[in-house]
Amino acid sequence: MKHRFEWNEFADQPHNVAPRSERTRHHFRHWRTYFSLAAADLRYGPRALRLYCRYRKSMFRERVPLSPKAFGLSVSPPFPPAAEKASEIIGLLESAGVQETLIRIPSWERARLALYEKFAIELHSRGIGVTIALLQQRQDVFEAAAWSDFLEDVFSRLGPVCSFFEVGHAWNRTKWGVWDYTEYMDLARPAVRLREKYGVKLVGPAVIDFEFHLYPPTVSRLRFDKISSLLYVDRVGAPENAQFGWTAAMKMALFKAVADSSAGRPCACWITEFNWPLAGTGKFSPASGKPNVTEEEQADYLVRYYLIGLSSGLIERAYWWQLIAPGYGLVDSRETPWRKRPGYAAFQTLARVVGGSTFSGREEPAGNAGGEIFLFEKQGRDFAVAWTNGPPFEREFSRPVERILDRDGRDLGGRAGKIKIDRSPKYVFFK
Repeated sequence: MKHRFEWNEFADQPHNVAPRSERTRHHFRHWRTYFSLAAADLRYGPRALRLYCRYRKSMFRERVPLSPKAFGLSVSPPFPPAAEKASEIIGLLESAGVQETLIRIPSWERARLALYEKFAIELHSRGIGVTIALLQQRQDVFEAAAWSDFLEDVFSRLGPVCSFFEVGHAWNRTKWGVWDYTEYMDLARPAVRLREKYGVKLVGPAVIDFEFHLYPPTVSRLRFDKISSLLYVDRVGAPENAQFGWTAAMKMALFKAVADSSAGRPCACWITEFNWPLAGTGKFSPASGKPNVTEEEQADYLVRYYLIGLSSGLIERAYWWQLIAPGYGLVDSRETPWRKRPGYAAFQTLARVVGGSTFSGREEPAGNAGGEIFLFEKQGRDFAVAWTNGPPFEREFSRPVERILDRDGRDLGGRAGKIKIDRSPKYVFFK
C-alpha cells in the first residue's frame, strides 16, 4: 500500500506516516526474508568475527596515511529564493579546506535536478569532489520503472562531474520507505546494471546505525565500489562511550570485518553520515533528548570521531552531515549573517593540520589518566593530538614542545612542563 510522503523540512528527514499495524502485517507476510537474512549471517558471520578480532588487534598500531580527501563534509545546494547563496556556501567549503563533499538528491525532487547539476558542476570546477547520495521513498519501491528512470537521469547528467553515487539511504528505517532488505535489493539492482552504461562508481548499502547484520545478504550479492555506513553514535554521547559494550572504534572494526567478509574481499569502507544534534534548536533537531549536545561538545566529538575512525586504518573516508543546518550543522543559517559554530573552526583546523599527515601510533598516558594521545607526522615534523573522555589531567611529554594549538586553531604558544589535557582536543607540535 502507498502512503502520502511527508518530509520534515526542519530536520531534513521524513515523517513516519505508515501505520504501525500495516508495517507489522508486512513483516508477518514476508517472514521468509528473516530466514534468508539469518542464513546469510550464519554463512558469513564466523569469518566476520575472525576478521573483527584481527582488526581490533591492529587498530592504532599501524602507520596510516591520512589523505585530505578523507575528511568529507556534506552540503545541500541552495534553491530559489536563496540560490544566490551558492557562492557563499562554496566559499565556506573552501575556507574549511574541504576536498570532498556529499550531496543528497531525493527521488521526489527530480524536477530540481538541473539545480543539483549546476551546483555539482560548480563544485567540480573548484576542484572539490562530489559524491551523490540517492534518496528513496516508499513509492519508489512500487514504481520500479520510475526509479530506474530517475537513476538514468542522475547518472547521465551528473556522472561526468561526480565521483561516486550512494544507492539508497538509511533504508533500514521504515520512514525512508523500505520495509525489508529485499526491497532495498530491488532498488539497488538497477543501479548495478546501469553502472557500466554510464561509467559510474557505486557506494552502498547505506545502512544507518549499528545494524551490520544487514550487510551479508546485500553486500554479498551487490558489488559496490565503496561500502558505506551511516554510523551514528550520538545516543551515547562521546564517541569513546560504549553502547551495549561497543565503542565507536569497536563498531568501526566490526563494520569493516562484516563488509570484508560479506564481499569476500578487502573493501574500502566509508562512513557517509554522522553528527551530533544540538540542544536548544527545537524543531530543527533531528532527535530529541539525550543525543542533543552543546555546540562545544559537538565540536569536540567531531574531531575525536574523525581521528578515531580515520587513524584506525579501517575507515577510508567519513562525511559529517552537514555544513549548514540550524539543528546540527557547522553553520547556523537562522542568523544574518550566517553564524559559524565552534564545529566549523574545529573541522577547519582538523582538515588543515591532520589532512595529508601520517598517523604513526598512539601513546598511553602515564598512570590511570585514561586519555588519548594520537601521534602524527607531516612534512618532516611530529605532532600529537591529545584529549580525554574523563577528568582533565596534566601530561608532560618526553620531547620538547614547540607550540600548541587548541581545537579551533588558536595558538596557545610554546609550553614547557606539564600540559593540561581535557575533553577538547589539543594539537601539540614537537621541536
